[in-house]
Amino acid sequence: MAFSSRIIGLGILLALSSGASAAEPEIRLVLKDHRFDPSEVTAPAGQKVRLVIENQDATPEEFESYALNREKIVPAGGKIIVYVGPLQPGRYEFFGEFNAKTARGWLVVQP
Repeated sequence: MAFSSRIIGLGILLALSSGASAAEPEIRLVLKDHRFDPSEVTAPAGQKVRLVIENQDATPEEFESYALNREKIVPAGGKIIVYVGPLQPGRYEFFGEFNAKTARGWLVVQP
């Protein structure tokens, strides 16, 4: 019994350590004055990416992207996390649906 629980413990330890080294890239975006800053960000192809979007405006915004197939409300003064990918090289548009004329940006995926 002690031997099998050591093997299980070792398996859990290996799974946790391999997950920590394979963390996805993180990209931070700020919504301020109904604009994304920066308006263009880059990410590596073939990897899952973590987008952290902070809304510094006094009104909510909806992060939306048809190209990335994502939409999520970002509360006023709040922060959200959106995962995308793995993606092929290309240029993927995103926008704030509530302020689509000003809140626009692009995720550029590079090989």
